[in-house]
Amino acid sequence: MPPKRPVTIVIADDDGDDRLLIIEAFKEFRLTNPIVEVADGEELLDYLHSRGKFAGKNEPSLPGLILLDLNMPRMDGREALKEIKNHPDLRRIPVVVLTTSKAEEDIIRSYDIGANSFIVKPVNVERFIEVVRSLQRYWLEIVEMPREP
Repeated sequence: MPPKRPVTIVIADDDGDDRLLIIEAFKEFRLTNPIVEVADGEELLDYLHSRGKFAGKNEPSLPGLILLDLNMPRMDGREALKEIKNHPDLRRIPVVVLTTSKAEEDIIRSYDIGANSFIVKPVNVERFIEVVRSLQRYWLEIVEMPREP
């Protein structure tokens, strides 16, 4: 079996500090996968559909993982998740909701519309880094995903 190709990770979060913390945690664990940052659901969908500022991007394939905040401006994570999971070419992309919300309704709704995981962002930096490491290990080292058609 050929070795796994590094998959692109998309971080969809309006908080630049949280995006930076995730990226720094990945670097700490020597992750070399390409990472794309977007600040809201509209940018996420633009990236996935290669439109707007992402028109003509050089990515050969769809991302292998999306880390999605729920509470973002313009289009929030709930709306973006629903569109992703309803699109035949995007629905297999694993989407991990990584948000500050602890609301039971957000947890239930996220799973109902297709989230693969729901994680509340830890406030403590060391715990946040642990969570990112766990995500990396699980989604990029352990899980087997179908190859793109």
